[in-house]
Amino acid sequence: MSERHPIIAVTGSSGAGTTSVRNTFEQIFRREGIKAAYIEGDAFHRYDRTEMKIRTAEELARGNPTFSHFGPDCNLLDELEEVFRTYAATGHGRTRRYIHDFHEEEQIGAPQGTFTPWEDFEAGTDVLFYEGLHGACITDTINTAQYADLKVGVVPVINLEWIQKIHRDKETRGYSTEDVTQTILRRMPDYVNYICPQFTHTDINFQRVPTVDTSNPFIARWIPTPDESMVVIRFKNPRGIDFPYLLSMIHGSFMSRANSIVVPGNKMELAMQLILTPKIMRLIERKHRLI
Repeated sequence: MSERHPIIAVTGSSGAGTTSVRNTFEQIFRREGIKAAYIEGDAFHRYDRTEMKIRTAEELARGNPTFSHFGPDCNLLDELEEVFRTYAATGHGRTRRYIHDFHEEEQIGAPQGTFTPWEDFEAGTDVLFYEGLHGACITDTINTAQYADLKVGVVPVINLEWIQKIHRDKETRGYSTEDVTQTILRRMPDYVNYICPQFTHTDINFQRVPTVDTSNPFIARWIPTPDESMVVIRFKNPRGIDFPYLLSMIHGSFMSRANSIVVPGNKMELAMQLILTPKIMRLIERKHRLI
């Protein structure tokens, strides 16, 4: 953690909805005049799309059917931790972009499934914002969680997470349901061992729970809408959280536990604005006091 150069990490698995949460943070940064450096977790994958297919086939031939982007072997986690450490100490660092789809290919001018060159962060940023798989990862050799001043988990219930991933990968990447299903199965051990444990270390978790039947996510024709969902918001440390204020501001919300509030799915962005804005501003105010 760093008072002079704060880091915010949003963590969730593929298809969890972390990109939507990033959009909310961007709105807060823009409204409050905060200049952020951005890291996408996919930029720290070890292999591009073609290399990953080759390595996956090689691992399968060796009898390893669980080689996945969720695990440390497929990611540059030591480099990610070093960027966090460097930014916390100096306000500097570097990253790159991973080109996911045709839209990004046209926008950035690089082929799908490849990386852009490494580039240094723009000078004079107020905060580092990470969105990806491993923002609060702790293993025997890696600890990114120790550097993040605010850690946010985005954790839809697993069937909803799978529905979102299946629909996204089919629509934007041209995969079949069978392709995505195999990816989900391959990733499951790493999901259990490396993704889930992070949500113990996050400061706040936003978990979307559908109120419609999602019992078979592999045949679902539609993603449940926000109106068909509730969001459970869990605070690791509820001290200082003004729950009466949140309950008064978010119609239809209620407390489910002493550290958790439940809000209608269509009020998730409002809840994030109300909860995260003061936390972000405290980080920035603390930073400015030390300059």
